[in-house]
Amino acid sequence: MSLEVNKYDFIIIGAGSSGATIANRLSENLNISVLLIEAGKKEHLFAQMPMSFGLFINKPGVNWRYSSEGEAGTFNRNIPIPRGKMTGGSSSINGMVYVRGQSLDYDTWAQHGNKGWGWQEVSKIFKKIENYKNSETGHRGNNGLLGISEVKDENLLYDALIRSAQSLGYPLNKDYNGPNQEGIARIQATISNGRRMSTDYCYLRPALKRPNLTLITKATTEKLIIDNKVCKGIIYKKSNKLHKVYCNNEVILSAGAIASPQILELSGIGNEDILNKYEIQVKHNLPAVGEHFQDHFMARLQWKLKLKKASYNYLGRGINKYNEIAKYILRKKGLFSMPAASIIAFLKTQNYLESPDIQIQYIPFSVGSLKKRIFHDFPGMAAACYQLRPNSMGSIHICSPDPYKHPSIKFNFLSHDLDKRVLINAVKIMRNIVEAKPMDLIRDFEHSPGASVSTDDEIEQYIRETAETGFHPSGTCRMGPGSNSVVNDELKIHGLNGIRVADASIFPTIPSGNTNAACIMVGEKVSELIKESINSGG
Repeated sequence: MSLEVNKYDFIIIGAGSSGATIANRLSENLNISVLLIEAGKKEHLFAQMPMSFGLFINKPGVNWRYSSEGEAGTFNRNIPIPRGKMTGGSSSINGMVYVRGQSLDYDTWAQHGNKGWGWQEVSKIFKKIENYKNSETGHRGNNGLLGISEVKDENLLYDALIRSAQSLGYPLNKDYNGPNQEGIARIQATISNGRRMSTDYCYLRPALKRPNLTLITKATTEKLIIDNKVCKGIIYKKSNKLHKVYCNNEVILSAGAIASPQILELSGIGNEDILNKYEIQVKHNLPAVGEHFQDHFMARLQWKLKLKKASYNYLGRGINKYNEIAKYILRKKGLFSMPAASIIAFLKTQNYLESPDIQIQYIPFSVGSLKKRIFHDFPGMAAACYQLRPNSMGSIHICSPDPYKHPSIKFNFLSHDLDKRVLINAVKIMRNIVEAKPMDLIRDFEHSPGASVSTDDEIEQYIRETAETGFHPSGTCRMGPGSNSVVNDELKIHGLNGIRVADASIFPTIPSGNTNAACIMVGEKVSELIKESINSGG
């Protein structure tokens, strides 16, 4: 097998939410050369259609289709973990729900010793990212690269749900990405004019017009080149040919919270006991790699509705489905222009809490299987909830020296008692809103799990047996000042030079909500740090 050698100023591994952002920002300086390596293909044609998240949820070729190890706490289920395998990464297959998170999230990061990552600093980056026209305050950005819009669809179900929440004392929030997250609202989504706003479309495609940015797809990074505690480059394989690429400045690892720790361990960076087990030469003993793994554990309920048109199940079946496809192609409207949910609520399970601790999403359709996404043949709706800041942590580690074998993923969901109590209460609140009087004319009965699951023990068992991940893996290369972390507040790996990690893996704690916005923020933030280093001669 031949080995081709090349050299660039910067190498970015992964063209996902963070990596595509970094590629755009670094290549703004035409005096530096940037190589962007992506294991998947270019973004799929259908990715532009928002409802493609249902098509891609389990589709080989565009989805890594990871799954967790079976664990006793979740009835030994192998829980699916979809991750985007194309340019744009998971921003090209996700549900497009745009959530910044709470100021508390980022102030907590800063309090843990991460200078420059508090809300005062990162809120400016979120404004820079956003192209959102609906804001009535100065808290939002309206001139950024990322198109964001509020769900425009009109449905009497939405109004009824909002009135139901208000009848129980929960406030309406016109902008949950503003100063206060609490309340029920219409979802803001990374959709503009009926098109998915992935980082491939918003960040990468404009940047590829520059002569100093090179994109190589269908190229798997097998390992980093580490010499005397310095990352000198990478080795990747494309079309069964190995390539060695060196960098003059830095390698930025943005392969995501699952692949980033895997690539580090395959390169000899991680817990020496794990590396020795698989006969990988230890280049740098760093036990925190792959630890502190977090995700949102999502419980899902479904209801049968009385009114046919309050549910979109009928639009996704039979001849109606093809009418909706035509409507999307011709007008970029209809069912296939919608995000994964339409109504969102950030609520407190206890009145004494400083900020919301749960998220609920209400969906105007229901499906028989999350994998197959086939709409029910009756009018239905779904709702999903999760704890915003779980305490339980798992791990992601290699289980082979083979870079093409998926790592071992352990969630350890509900291992902390508080997580269990919060999620049980979240299910109750989610139910109470649907069962409130303003929903009486629309709601028929709870289809799954049904009224027979009512006690705390029954709800807990239902959650453990059926709940899925929120598809927000994070924390496996977490940022912090001590030995219990992987990178510092400049996202440089502790004890190594020439490499940074920039993706969801660096989150010290998981943000309060969907994580795509925070991933793009990380890409913008590290780009600023690198530019400062270049300007200072560092």
